[in-house]
Amino acid sequence: MAFIDEIKLNIKAGAGGNGVVRWRHLKGKEYSGASGGDGGKGSNVYAKAVRDVSILARYKNTKNFEGEKGEDGMKDSKRGKSGKDLVIDLPLGAVVTNLNTGKRTHLLKEGEVVSLLKGGNGGYGNEHFKASTNVTPKQSTKGKPGEEADFLIELELIADAGLVGLPNAGKSSLLNELTKAKSKIGSYAFTTLEPYLGDMEGFILADIPGLIEGASEGRGLGHKFLRHIKRTKIILHCISMESENIENDYQTIRNELENYDAELLGKKEIVILTKTDLTDPESLKKTIKKISKENPDILSVTVYDNESIKRLKDDLIKILREYN
Repeated sequence: MAFIDEIKLNIKAGAGGNGVVRWRHLKGKEYSGASGGDGGKGSNVYAKAVRDVSILARYKNTKNFEGEKGEDGMKDSKRGKSGKDLVIDLPLGAVVTNLNTGKRTHLLKEGEVVSLLKGGNGGYGNEHFKASTNVTPKQSTKGKPGEEADFLIELELIADAGLVGLPNAGKSSLLNELTKAKSKIGSYAFTTLEPYLGDMEGFILADIPGLIEGASEGRGLGHKFLRHIKRTKIILHCISMESENIENDYQTIRNELENYDAELLGKKEIVILTKTDLTDPESLKKTIKKISKENPDILSVTVYDNESIKRLKDDLIKILREYN
């Protein structure tokens, strides 16, 4: 199932049931008194935050939702049954925008339920119109339609740390080793075309697909990926030791983060030099010295050394605990 992090949905709350004209039946009297009940209220519509980043894909072919209509009124002054409220599951971290009103709602807590649309009120039965001057009213009203609107659902992942870097920086391999996730890996650019999440001892890591120069201006899938970094607590900036210009790689990503949202530069950033098996200790030491002028928080790793993975994992857990 393809990953979808943005979708438009048409949602309609339930219409109210109709009021009815009914009469009490007493022997010898055609109209013994009005007893038509009111219609039931139409269903309201709510959004519920669930921890499932793939759920929007389920709505790809079902983009229209309609709440249940209230039942019509009944005899003996009985009100119709209200429609069952419609609850639409949306991924934790989603931004829900009512395109008709412009109202934006952020789903930031698992299990959180927010109101989207109100159901229509039920119509009045003829008993409602009974008065001293009109003891046998023969009118009723129809139920009101429910609210309707188009919604834009945009997922912004919520993770403790987000792995960013240029394509082929080793982020996916690292996520797999740290969390036992199943992010796609390969020796070519743009292997990862969708964000992946992994659990590292209770901390959620997000593998953000490789960014390129101009991502903040929409090159590649720039904005689609950059927005997933906004809610991470820590940025894990991965740079491959096989790069010909590591300092330039570092600055390229920093520039794209700043151009997209300057506040991203205020997040805690850990530089992780990956693929250290492709270099020698002296070259690694020189690289660390160069990058430390920009950011002193530097770690290194090779996924082909279990001890290296363990050291990195222990260091990251310690850092993440400080930010929770």
